[in-house]
Amino acid sequence: MAEVDKTAGGESPAAVFACLEIMKQRAEFLACAKGRRVHCPGFVVQGRRRGEDDGAGGVRVGFTCSKKVGNAVARNRAKRRLREIARAVLPGAGRAGWDYVLIGRAGETAARDFALMQDELRAALEKLHG
Repeated sequence: MAEVDKTAGGESPAAVFACLEIMKQRAEFLACAKGRRVHCPGFVVQGRRRGEDDGAGGVRVGFTCSKKVGNAVARNRAKRRLREIARAVLPGAGRAGWDYVLIGRAGETAARDFALMQDELRAALEKLHG
């Protein structure tokens, strides 16, 4: 039996993050916490340059929200918004060989204007790299 392609138009499914790798291990988040940190009104960005032993691939990114942000629904909404701004901004403004962690803020991440958050991430990355 032939395999059926279930995507619209017959093309292969789009990659969620074309050049971004998602960090999932706690050790990766802790290593990134030792790097630089930039505070924005809607979120916090942590960043560090990876060493040679960590693998010098593309951009890696992680997302987190503490229970201060709210219940599971509120935390997931905040992380979805952080993933979207990272998808829009990091391929152009992020640097290869760097790790970034975006941390949601209580009451701000889920409610803040989306375009404003993208601008804040661009400014935070410039400050982080500068």
